[in-house]
Amino acid sequence: MRKVLVVHYSQTGQLNRLVRSVCGPLQQADDIQLDYLALTPQQPYPFPWPFVRFFTIFPETVLQIPQPLLAPSQPLADDYDLVILAYQVWFLSPSLPVSSFLQSDIAAQLLRHKPVVTLIGCRNMWLMAQEKVKAHLTRLQARLVDNIALIDQCGSAASFLATPMWMFTGKQQARSWLPKAGISDADIAAASRFGEAMRQRLQADDTDISSSMLGGLQAVHINEKLIASERVGNHSFSIWAKLLYRLGPEHSKRRRLGLMLYVCFLLSLILTVVPVTALLKKLLAPLTRKRIQQQKRYFAAPSGE
Repeated sequence: MRKVLVVHYSQTGQLNRLVRSVCGPLQQADDIQLDYLALTPQQPYPFPWPFVRFFTIFPETVLQIPQPLLAPSQPLADDYDLVILAYQVWFLSPSLPVSSFLQSDIAAQLLRHKPVVTLIGCRNMWLMAQEKVKAHLTRLQARLVDNIALIDQCGSAASFLATPMWMFTGKQQARSWLPKAGISDADIAAASRFGEAMRQRLQADDTDISSSMLGGLQAVHINEKLIASERVGNHSFSIWAKLLYRLGPEHSKRRRLGLMLYVCFLLSLILTVVPVTALLKKLLAPLTRKRIQQQKRYFAAPSGE
């Protein structure tokens, strides 16, 4: 009997749908035991998010300061053949419950020397968050064998407004003139192909999983226009997160005042730096094509585009 553990946390419920699609073929296999570990913060995060409440967790998220999680509600196996880690991206970082888990004692027990498949559902930027997850997995001596990243398909410009409106109202299509936010239903349904590939590998033999199972399945797509923007944004986020954290605890007035200034800065960053960076990348593309291709191969690994 092969054993698979799925660790997940979903704020909106979308990631749970993606997890069910990917894990469907594994769930149907009689010779595979599939266990779920739903991460539950001791202090739940609301959905929909109040505007200010959403930004108050920015410093802790970016700095990956662990928050208390409830103990698993059901017993887990002592050993697993594969771990699927499903997470959302908050502020170019893994969501706070997931980064908290990755720094916990239970993660050290469950992930040590284990093959891990990361499963990401987000708006469009996930590269820096995945770099942080990879660092945690390396520290835990886990092996990243595959990565799946599904993003919104309504376009970067449209999702810039549609996704926050979903977060703040709880409605995927908050206004009739906005496109529906989130990963498309078709993409979620088609994600079962990844679970089928994992099922075939698990059933092929009893050897340890040490290499990619999802090659050629388009598990990720690297938008080269966003690579530089993510790096600039991540650097900026780190500076602001340290500053805001020093201003005071989450609900302090000083932090809230600092957050208002930060939100203005963030909007200006998105409206200026991101498009300017994209334009510069396009203009310099003939001179940087080789370097960009190297970057795309790096970020696409281990599953590849």
